[in-house]
Amino acid sequence: MRTEANGTISVGMTLQELGQSVISGRVKAAELVNSYLQRIEARNAKINAYLSVASEDARRTAEDLDAAARRGDPLGSLAGVPVAIKDVIAIEGMTATAGSRILEGYKPPYTATAVRRLKEAGAVVLGKLNCDEFAMGSSNENSAYGVVRNPAALDRVPGGSSGGSAAAVAAELAAATLGTDTGGSIRQPASFCGVVGVLPTYGRVSRYGLIAFASSLDRIGPFARTVEDAAMVLGVIAGHDPLDATSSRRPVPDYVAECHRPVEGLRVGVPAEYFAEGLDQEVKLTVQRAIDSLRAQGCVITPVSLPHTRYAVPTYYVLATAEASANLERFDGVRYGYRAPEVKTLSDMYRETRDRGFGREVKRRILLGTYVLSAGYYDAYYRKGQQVRRVLAEDFLKAFEKVDVIVTPTAPTPAFRIGEKTDDPVSMYLADIYTVTASLAGICGISVPCGVSSEGLPIGAQILGPHFCEGTVFRAARAIEQGQTV
Repeated sequence: MRTEANGTISVGMTLQELGQSVISGRVKAAELVNSYLQRIEARNAKINAYLSVASEDARRTAEDLDAAARRGDPLGSLAGVPVAIKDVIAIEGMTATAGSRILEGYKPPYTATAVRRLKEAGAVVLGKLNCDEFAMGSSNENSAYGVVRNPAALDRVPGGSSGGSAAAVAAELAAATLGTDTGGSIRQPASFCGVVGVLPTYGRVSRYGLIAFASSLDRIGPFARTVEDAAMVLGVIAGHDPLDATSSRRPVPDYVAECHRPVEGLRVGVPAEYFAEGLDQEVKLTVQRAIDSLRAQGCVITPVSLPHTRYAVPTYYVLATAEASANLERFDGVRYGYRAPEVKTLSDMYRETRDRGFGREVKRRILLGTYVLSAGYYDAYYRKGQQVRRVLAEDFLKAFEKVDVIVTPTAPTPAFRIGEKTDDPVSMYLADIYTVTASLAGICGISVPCGVSSEGLPIGAQILGPHFCEGTVFRAARAIEQGQTV
């Protein structure tokens, strides 16, 4: 949103400009928040990005920020910036359904570290966003609370599982959002909706307050309209958290400054395995143009090989479902969430609660995960999957000896139609073919818009970097972004 000479707010302002405008008093946080709440009221019914809107809390927070600005109190870098949060991330006092009936009405007694850091920086939380149930899905059609529609084409999916987070930014129903990525759930929706989505290195952002799907894979990351905005949000939420034993103690760089470093001489790897059979030709040509743009800006383009890529999807769906089956054991109708009524025994209560509370895709993954962990199959599936995961990680380590970043398509196709793949789970799982490798390897990545299809559907380029090299990834992503405006 940009402030014109007459004081009105219009599209185009960066998060940094928004924050500085609120701090200086040129823009009132209350007016900014109200403008977004009005857009949500007008557009959300068609898109279904929001599951709940915290209007009163948002207005109260904005008024407090305006009062602090008038007093000259120090305010954070995101002062007044309206944000929204995927509904698998806890906020004290706000419902956290994870897109599931089994958590309907649940209000956590604590706030996720990533959200707390956004609030400490002055961001205003507008509400909670729709998602595939327990973040299990590639289309946002698995939510118990209805399908999210892609703002670029309402008959298309927004991607999943963070479809609500991507759609909210694309439709300007939030200036930035948080999503989660387990196997591509930030990057693929970002590609489908034409926004920027960041996969931080595992451990870069605290997972405290995240309702777990697969704990060794889950990561919280930002969506935004520009690379610089996404870099700014990541800089706020990143860093060590004593409440998360897996969070890294490495210092957090100035990611916004990293965005503006020149890319001349940057070594860019292009893996043949990601441009093979099954890739839509328009996606291929569009991503190739993005690579050509990097070459024109002085990058050195180098072929690389990630030879075990073909094993990534089956490996992911063995390991992720195994962890999901363990994590979802706690949802049993005893302590919180939905409990089946009119049952006579404890075993009936467990069975009926889980049968009615969980959706079809979640049940499918629980069953698959339980199977691969069962006696007689553990070594053949789960242990073997962990071994293949290590081999996939080694592919990246070898490639990054030669290059600084790797550029690939984010998804093999643009957004597909709602309902197109719901009866073919294998086809749906293959939509993750270009994103699950980075998830398994624990490295960082980003999806940045690089063009549109002949039907006007967004196409994203995926940039992958070594562990904790988000700054380099942001440099390359901004160069692609800048190449679109030339």
